Amino acid sequence: MADSISSFWGPVTSTIECCEKNYAYSSYIAEFFNTMSNIPSILLALIGLINALRQRFEKRFSVLHISNMILAIGSMLYHATLQHVQQQSDETPMVWEMLLYMYILYSPDWHYRSTMPTFLFLYGAVFAAVHSVVRFEIGFKVHYVILCLLCIPRMYKYYIHTQDVYAKRLAKLYVATLLIGSFCWLGDNVFCKEVSSWPINPQGHALWHLFMGFNSYFANTFLMFCRAQQRGWAPKIVHFMGLLPYVKIEKPKTQ
Repeated sequence: MADSISSFWGPVTSTIECCEKNYAYSSYIAEFFNTMSNIPSILLALIGLINALRQRFEKRFSVLHISNMILAIGSMLYHATLQHVQQQSDETPMVWEMLLYMYILYSPDWHYRSTMPTFLFLYGAVFAAVHSVVRFEIGFKVHYVILCLLCIPRMYKYYIHTQDVYAKRLAKLYVATLLIGSFCWLGDNVFCKEVSSWPINPQGHALWHLFMGFNSYFANTFLMFCRAQQRGWAPKIVHFMGLLPYVKIEKPKTQ
């Protein structure tokens, strides 16, 4: 929300502001909670990256975890500054990340394998170029939702073909965090005036970041399990300290 407090970054130039008072805690951070709430996403993505590298999963999963970190860092820059340029560092990686999910989901059954990454790369590059000069608002949200919806049929196919109870639980956690996070995001946008009058702001957008950090981690772990099954790596879901699930595999000696 706009405020009269002087700031290090100057006037707000982003097209979107969330329901949090600007520069309430520091003249260097516009939206404090919305900025700091991205840290769990970075840590979860780092854990996933370490697991993917340690067990030598395909490079696509390392890139996926790195893209999660890039998105979270871009989101931090955006919410810390509320500048239009930094807004692009949040929104453009959102689209790139969904294109990467589409590749991971659909490429195993794609007959012309070189065409998919080429098309998705060009699509992402053209979007970044156009988005850097054209200010989308509702159009960006609609575009992003469509990309998300395109992933659902294949995710559902993986779910119904997975027999492992713990892997199915990951898929359910993915859906649960998506729904709860979306509810928090929607409440923050729709009921901002009402929330602003409360003694304590529940910080719905910050909760959205938190839930989506876990959402991405659960999605990535589930996809790693499914891919390991396709490759015959005998995957199983184990839990770090009895809490955080991750995939453990046993590759055949020939691999």
